[in-house]
Amino acid sequence: MSFNVGLSGLNAAATDLSVTGNNIANVGTTGFKSSRAEFADVYSSSMYLGSSANQPGAGVRTAAVAQQFTQGNVTSTGNALDLAINGGGFFVMNNNGSNLYSRDGTFKTDANGFVVNNSGYNLRGYAADSDGNVISGIASNLKIDTTNQAPKATTKDTEVLSLNSSATVPTTTTFSPSDATSFNNSTSTSIYDSQGNAHTLTYYFAKTDTNTWNMYSLVDGRNPADPTSTTPLSNTLTFDSTGKLGASGGTGLTVTSTGKFALNNWVPATVTNSSTTPATYGANGASASTTGIAIDLSSTTQTATPFAVTSKSQDGYTTGQLSGLSIDTEGKLYASFTNSQSKVIGQVILASFTNNQGLTPMGSNNFAQSSTSGQAVVGTPASGTLGTLTSGSLEASNVDLSTQLVNLIVAQRNYQANAKTIETENTLSQTIIQIR
Repeated sequence: MSFNVGLSGLNAAATDLSVTGNNIANVGTTGFKSSRAEFADVYSSSMYLGSSANQPGAGVRTAAVAQQFTQGNVTSTGNALDLAINGGGFFVMNNNGSNLYSRDGTFKTDANGFVVNNSGYNLRGYAADSDGNVISGIASNLKIDTTNQAPKATTKDTEVLSLNSSATVPTTTTFSPSDATSFNNSTSTSIYDSQGNAHTLTYYFAKTDTNTWNMYSLVDGRNPADPTSTTPLSNTLTFDSTGKLGASGGTGLTVTSTGKFALNNWVPATVTNSSTTPATYGANGASASTTGIAIDLSSTTQTATPFAVTSKSQDGYTTGQLSGLSIDTEGKLYASFTNSQSKVIGQVILASFTNNQGLTPMGSNNFAQSSTSGQAVVGTPASGTLGTLTSGSLEASNVDLSTQLVNLIVAQRNYQANAKTIETENTLSQTIIQIR
């Protein structure tokens, strides 16, 4: 029986050596999770009829090779599609319709724009609609759309201005955009038509009395509704004693409320004949937003400070080409475009399991669900027990090389000791055989 005991010890030590060697071999493997050989003693109750306390034991067996899902170090790579999970969870990979799970966040795009790992498996996530809204609940293969972003016509323009209450009335009473003595200040902003062409909307401010101003509006130096005319749209701004904007009037921009206007009937223009003096303008074939442009000047004030533009914003833009990608901690993929716009194009999902050690290793840093792991629970990063994502980084192997080298020495000694057990048993057997 001692031969079998020693043989079981040799097998156990060999398994320990294999597990330790595999850990050492994968010390540089991204997302690798080290394993630990776990052993149990063996007793045979059928061998002895007496008290179990007198049973010498029948050796050892391998109870399990358990993977250790502790966090590996996160290292920066600079590649936006490299992802590291900080905390619990696994990336969900699609292999021809079957889901696999991995901690290896080494991703890239294939020829069709799909996000894949080094094995060509598709990264799963939630898609986004054309407005950048994530469509939760329905997982799909994430894809980077490289088509141009369509232009958007401007629908609103917001300006926060400060007019100088100490300013004097211009000496020239007839306004002309080319005569600086006919107005006090001006400011311009770019607006866009339906084809993404940029146009310049300019506001001119001319003081008319203590708390009143005229505001003149031109687009590309032309009347917004009539590109052949240079006559501006005219409105009045009135301020109270505290410098707050009060009533707004005039027949130029349509007044919608205090400090708020609407630019309707704008005809986007372009130069149709540059040989004339001045150049001839006409419609450029594009159109303005069907809802017009809502102009908000309600935060404009009049105080004893120099004219200033505190802030301005408008929502139109020209055609954009994909210029970059970024991923936030919640797994949302943002596409950046050459028109300074960005939008969400998808969101990475993660999966968690009741028993991670019940997962079946499939090689290439992938695991498969099993009956002992429990069903995959899918969600977005930073929700529930799922960790967050770090873009441009990878999770390194969690193998502690120093510990594994010590384990290697211990396993080697165990192998030698069990071999010695067999050698000793062999000597005893020879002694019995030689008795005459």
